[in-house]
Amino acid sequence: MLAVSARNNAEWCHAMCRAHGIPGVFGDRAWTSERRTPPRYPDAVTLAPDATAREVLGQVDRTAAGCSVKDSFGRLDLSADGFEVALQARWIHRPAMLAAPVAPGGVVWRPVRTAPDLDRWEAAWSGGDAALAGLFRPRLLSDRSVTVLAGTAGGGSRTVAGAVVIRSEYAVGLSNVFAADGDLDLAWSGCLATVARLWPGMPVVGYGHGEDLSAAARQGCVPGPELRVWLAD
Repeated sequence: MLAVSARNNAEWCHAMCRAHGIPGVFGDRAWTSERRTPPRYPDAVTLAPDATAREVLGQVDRTAAGCSVKDSFGRLDLSADGFEVALQARWIHRPAMLAAPVAPGGVVWRPVRTAPDLDRWEAAWSGGDAALAGLFRPRLLSDRSVTVLAGTAGGGSRTVAGAVVIRSEYAVGLSNVFAADGDLDLAWSGCLATVARLWPGMPVVGYGHGEDLSAAARQGCVPGPELRVWLAD
């Protein structure tokens, strides 16, 4: 399942870059982008445990600030190449056989369909951070592998939680799970219940750290091996 999780996450990075007009390339052991990727997205994602630093770094732009590598298997040491570990997290997996969580009442979960709704979703996700405005491009809404889920209240007038769903061949991936008020249990239970309804019988993968990882675990997601994100110093 680790390789499936890494591939699913790379497909999400690929979709995000495609929405920004940035080409990415899938190789045997890594996904890479020759151009700097959008903020908070890596320039490379390893797809196999035997991926080497030379294979990964030889395919990305190291001349501009912000180069980063997602080491899916925790095997690389890029410190000698001028990188430092910026994030340590753990993969998660929720088996398809588990019963779906019960979504809290008062919140309606549905796919985001329009650009204005995506803008509202992004503002809730970022907490109104102007530096992240426009990160989620409307082109994502026409990508058949991606679904942006919004949990709304007040008759749909307020986005209170959300997530991004990435559908791949063997799993459904979850990314950017958030709750506007910080109630991550509400966010994880709601989005997992929605995934079980819209894509029944599919295992769920993703990754998390800190309280996000704890909330996912309370909803039946099993923490797995560690991944690391390396950032150029």
